[in-house]
Formats: sequence, C-alpha cells, structure tokens
Amino acid sequence: MDELVDVLVFPKAFVIGQSAKSKHPKEPGENKIKLANKKIKTKAPRMKERESADSSLKSQSILTQVMDKGRFQKLAATLSLSAGQSIELRCKGCNVTWNYPSYLDTFKDSRLSIKQLDRYSQLILTNSTAADTGEYGCWLQLCNGNECRKDETKTGSTYIFFTDKEELFVPTPSYFEIVYLNPDKPAVIPCRVTTPSAKVTLHREFPAGEIAADGTDIIYDVKKGFVYQHPTSDHNGVVYCKAESQGAPQISIKYHLLYVEVPKGPPSTTIAASSNKAKVRDTIHVVCTVLGEPDVDVNFRWQYPWQESERPVIIQNFWRLINRGTGHTTRISKSILLVEDFEARDAGDYICVAQNLQGETTVATKVELN
Repeated sequence: MDELVDVLVFPKAFVIGQSAKSKHPKEPGENKIKLANKKIKTKAPRMKERESADSSLKSQSILTQVMDKGRFQKLAATLSLSAGQSIELRCKGCNVTWNYPSYLDTFKDSRLSIKQLDRYSQLILTNSTAADTGEYGCWLQLCNGNECRKDETKTGSTYIFFTDKEELFVPTPSYFEIVYLNPDKPAVIPCRVTTPSAKVTLHREFPAGEIAADGTDIIYDVKKGFVYQHPTSDHNGVVYCKAESQGAPQISIKYHLLYVEVPKGPPSTTIAASSNKAKVRDTIHVVCTVLGEPDVDVNFRWQYPWQESERPVIIQNFWRLINRGTGHTTRISKSILLVEDFEARDAGDYICVAQNLQGETTVATKVELN
C-alpha cells in the first residue's frame, strides 16, 4: 500500500455551462587616450582584426547604478547594501526588460517602480529589506512586428545583497519547503544569505549531524544555496542550514528532500467511471488520474455528451504526493467530472485530455443508459 508522505491538496471546483561619429578618425593601432610624452605602441594589423572580431561577440553591459550628486557607477557581479537603503538602477535603451526577485511581482510590491524613458529605463527600489536580496538585470528587446527576442549583446546584471544582521538568511514565505531530488539534474537547497561573508553549513535533522560540502558532489553557492550535483535516494530526509556572521548563529527553515524517479514524457493517464451503466436520475462521476513527477503540473480538459448545450457538470481537480515504498515520491493528479440527475442524452463517451510540458494524453470511457 502506498504510504502518504505529504498531502498537498489544491481543490478546484467549477460548474461548466456558464552611434555617433568620431571627430578625429582613428588610425590603425591608435589608442583612445594618449598620454603626454609617451610613445604609442602600434599593434600588428592581424591582432587588431582579431580584437575587433572578439569584441563583436562580447556582450555590452548597459546597467548602471545612480549614485549621489548625479554620478553613475558600473556594476560588478555582486553588490552589498544595507537593508533599508534605496537603490536606483538605469538600463540604456528604449525597449528594456528587467529581471528582479519574483516575489516583488507576486506581492505587487509598491516599493518597486519601473519607468521607461526616451533613452533608458529606470528601476527604483525603496526601503529595501533582506528579502530583496537576489539577481537584478536588464536587456534590450529586438522586435519585428509582434515577435521580440532578447539582444544577447546588450545585457547587464548584478546580484545584490541587502545585508541585515537580524536576518542572515533571505526570508521565505513558508517555514517548510519541499525540494525534489531528480537523478538527472542538480538539486538546490535554497538557503541563501544576505551577508556574503557569512559561514554557512548544512545539517541533517535525523540522524542529527552536519552534511559536509565537499565542493564536488555537494557545493555551496552564495547566490543559490547548497547544490547536490548528483542526487540519490540516500539524500532523502529533512535538512536545514546554519549561518554565522559576527554573532549568534541563525537557523534556516527546514527543507524536506524527496527523491523522484518517474518516467519523463506525456502524462501517464487512466480513466474510470463510477459505473459504466446508469439509470435516469443517477449520479455518476468519471475520474481521470495521472501519475507523474512531483513538480510537474498537469492540466485537464474534458469532452462529454451534451457539452455543446452547456450541460451543467461539476469538475474538481486536486493532487497529492505519495511514497511508492522504494524511496521514490510520485505525484497523483486527479480530475473528477460529476454528472447529477443522469438523463438519456448523458449516455456516451467521456473523454479526458491530460497535458504537461512534455505533451498530452487522451483517454476515454463510455457510460450507457441502463
């Protein structure tokens, strides 16, 4: 019998039926800035050609930080600010797209403001908090009609730490998270810190003990957290992180590591009716079930008799996680179609289409009038 390890039910019920030119042209080998009384060493033409070819492939950073008194500063790969500070970033261009911590969008945070002006786009974040720690970047969009793509040669990004001695770990909305361990890709325990110099260690809850980060199989990335390069079922369990930085150590939230081994591809789908023969005024339900990876969402669509006439039916969607008994975790997704007061014209084929990112599967069953 499958052992239920965690139930995450999201019920969903609804009724169907309702470049400027230079003033002085440069000669080959001429430097941009000449120093007085210094001889300028001329580069060999072939080196100049190669330099020109290489520079055309490099991306041009278009991101700057606005400092005091109207000064601008190019941004390094990382930047540390104290929580509470405000920051203004500018990105050159007239069609700019920004990247920033997703929760700022999720909660529609009014502290974040983005404006597109004639020659640049402006991002302002006021009253920063430790939770704002993350990647901030921008790029230009190249558009042809309604189709747009990212200009890989004109981008900019920086990772900003908003340090807070009271919040060494970047705050999260929950106190417990599930991390799925897939055998064919790295898994990340996202205990990120707000202070890049903090010493961070990984710990197992039971049996209690520290898990060594050897730099090969398990590494620590200050921008991501601990990364399991090759997850196995032996890594199952509950873990947490500990951080120290000039004071008492702080503990992160807990992470439940669940090993997953489910075939990839279109949903593995089955369908069954409570009865394949129904009488008038009976109530029947048809269940469409999918077994799949825990973190892969499944969408359901139904086709049934009398659907075009807006026959009222009730559809409920939900899912849960189960332990298959061998250290593997599977997600069961179900869609239930309920028909009340069965009539003769309700007899016929009931078709369920289950879809995930890899494709879709169609299954059907017939319900006859008894």
